[in-house]
Amino acid sequence: MRFMVIVKATEQSEAGILPSPEILAAMGKYNEELVKAGVLLAGEGLHPSSKGVRVRFAGSTRTVIDGPFAETKELIAGFWLIQVTSTEEAIEWVKRAPFDGGTEIEIRPVFETDDVAPSDPTGEIRAAEGRLRAQVARKQS
Repeated sequence: MRFMVIVKATEQSEAGILPSPEILAAMGKYNEELVKAGVLLAGEGLHPSSKGVRVRFAGSTRTVIDGPFAETKELIAGFWLIQVTSTEEAIEWVKRAPFDGGTEIEIRPVFETDDVAPSDPTGEIRAAEGRLRAQVARKQS
């Protein structure tokens, strides 16, 4: 099972304040543990929302909205994409992350190709998804 582990933004991350060298070192060690365990698929920190944009869809209209965005508690400061055997295992890994008070992390399962099977009785959607994943894997290697 794959899970997106979402690190919520804080006032500090939205202000562009980087973590201390000690926190960065601890995070590097934690990431090494994830890699050694074969759990980590991807993980990155994000710039503050002041450097981002949103695209709003309304019918055929596309509106670009420049950051920063309000409601820090609803913003994302970083993420990991992990592959583990269960939600419980994902939780155990996240509990080991080197964060302190005020940090909130959300764990969400990622849809797998087989999850769409009830909506794809012919298998065409799953086959197309498989081809796309293979193309991406070739480009990454």
